[in-house]
Amino acid sequence: MYGDRYGDKFGSTAPVKVGERYTVKIESLGNGGDGIARVKGFVIFVPNTKVGDEVEIVINSVKRKFAFGEVI
Repeated sequence: MYGDRYGDKFGSTAPVKVGERYTVKIESLGNGGDGIARVKGFVIFVPNTKVGDEVEIVINSVKRKFAFGEVI
């Protein structure tokens, strides 16, 4: 009742953590031009990528509803 898909009113339960590595496919672009990938449905913004890229990333910041990763 108080939560959303990935967390509750007390904080996030994001399926990714800072420092974890993933191979992802860029599905679309965000308004700022960053690539958007998903891990278990969770949005990851990845700068300097384009739609269709398959890249290995490391998570460098996790927010309640999304995270940021960078290509490694």
